[in-house]
Amino acid sequence: MNHTGAPILVSLWSCNPVRVVISQIELEVETRGRGTHCLTTQVQNAVRDSDVDIGMCHLFIRHTSASLIICENADPAVMHDLESFMSQLTPDGNPIFTHTAEGPDDMSAHVRSILTQSDLNIPVRDGRCDLGSWQGIYLWEHRHAGHLRRVTMTIRG
Repeated sequence: MNHTGAPILVSLWSCNPVRVVISQIELEVETRGRGTHCLTTQVQNAVRDSDVDIGMCHLFIRHTSASLIICENADPAVMHDLESFMSQLTPDGNPIFTHTAEGPDDMSAHVRSILTQSDLNIPVRDGRCDLGSWQGIYLWEHRHAGHLRRVTMTIRG
């Protein structure tokens, strides 16, 4: 914004051709049941292999009972504490839930996924996801049983 508070519009024009790279892959993750599964290495390797130096990495999970999070990756107690908090917030078998077709963790898993995220956007810098020192990318499984989860990853730059 300039000193008047009005937005400043910037137009960039170039006569030089710009190389645009778009890469899309599907990550498959076999979960062991409720809990987090670190995807950081898989995502960083895919970004490196995409040949994108600067751009964006978009992740989208195609399920309604699992989610994606960016969280601290140094202390495993963080994941335990997140699970403890979420278990109190959305307990399995809560009598207010009527959607129980797949068991007592059915609706609580849907609520958990809505309260977290189904997609993430992460900037790419120098051919890597530009994560902070203590950040990791996780799939959070909200069901008690293990599942095959699919995450669509699109890298643009």
